[in-house]
Amino acid sequence: MREIVLDCARLKEREAAHRYLREALDLPEHYGGTLDALYDCLWELGRCRIVLQGAGALRAAGGYGARILETFGAAAAGDPWLTVEES
Repeated sequence: MREIVLDCARLKEREAAHRYLREALDLPEHYGGTLDALYDCLWELGRCRIVLQGAGALRAAGGYGARILETFGAAAAGDPWLTVEES
């Protein structure tokens, strides 16, 4: 199983977050840089474990970063091949 560790401190600002996610998750060219596109692309990763480092601080700060965390959670809830853990 592929494991990807993401630094949640890099997910606070919309544009920077999507640039980071595109690179870190090796998302396809058609990735649109939105939460809907992220959700769809997470389903395309196959068997994968994603570790979100610093998720608690990002969630507490609210804003766009918290919405990204919600997107990861929703994708994992519906995809048996995707595991998302917070650290």
